[in-house]
Amino acid sequence: MRILVANVNTTTSMTDSIAAQARSVAAPGTEIIGITPRFGAESCEGNFESYLAAVAVMDAITNYPEPFDAVIQAGYGEHGREGLQELLEVPVVDITEAAASTAMFLGYKYSVVTTLDRAVPLIEDRLKLAGLDARCASVRASGLAVLELEEDPERAVESIVRESELAVTRDRAEVIVLGCGGMAGLNELVRERTGVPVVDGVAAAVTIAESLVRLGLSTSKVRTYAPPRPKKVTGWPITGPA
Repeated sequence: MRILVANVNTTTSMTDSIAAQARSVAAPGTEIIGITPRFGAESCEGNFESYLAAVAVMDAITNYPEPFDAVIQAGYGEHGREGLQELLEVPVVDITEAAASTAMFLGYKYSVVTTLDRAVPLIEDRLKLAGLDARCASVRASGLAVLELEEDPERAVESIVRESELAVTRDRAEVIVLGCGGMAGLNELVRERTGVPVVDGVAAAVTIAESLVRLGLSTSKVRTYAPPRPKKVTGWPITGPA
């Protein structure tokens, strides 16, 4: 089984970290391929960068030259999953939805801890669109920019832990969700400090994608995610479905 894990930004070191986390939970026989878009922003922290990432990820995935069995979009709160589902015949799993749905198996309410405060509305909107907001206790910002997660990992952990502890004590969350692909691999550190289950979206998405492939299931094509109708699209960077 081959799963493409698409970073939503162009920072290759972050792609490598995300892919490493994906491989750490993948089952034997699952091949993880990290994908970095050929254009876009070095980090995604707002609507412009998120919409740009949606196009960049579709471009990167549809131009991947080898067969693959599933795709993971590894940006928390980012746009574009629906477009990928129209373009592809294989399962598409977004880490936002994977993490939140997994958290609901583990406790009554979950909280998301993300990067900058400006990302909070994007995440709240994506959770609402997916029907996952009813059991979300809060979305908290650590105050860190995405790239700071790599530049100052010690400060990053402390900031994420601080907001996670507040989510548990003040917001009454019973599960913490790491709200950024760049936080991949921090779940055990946060769990040790908070005493509650911590869900990493990349890890959750890998196991969900593997399950869908093994069950022989993929996106319904009868209505919402039917392939795009043939038409002239001027200037579009995507050359066609993979």
